[in-house]
Amino acid sequence: MSIVKPSDLITVTEARSLLGVSHTKMSQMVKKGVIRHFTNPLDGRVKLVSKAEVIALIPRRSEAA
Repeated sequence: MSIVKPSDLITVTEARSLLGVSHTKMSQMVKKGVIRHFTNPLDGRVKLVSKAEVIALIPRRSEAA
């Protein structure tokens, strides 16, 4: 069984910026499976995540008010 990778992958650093969270918080989210991650085939040290999944986690302003 092969895992289908999303086509909108971004680095964890970019995801942290979008979410406005710390390195520690982002690591916890990845470890707990809140956000699926994939290893960059060009650099095994880099983790990639789906931009759509990250955006779905951003609280909406109307919900926060």
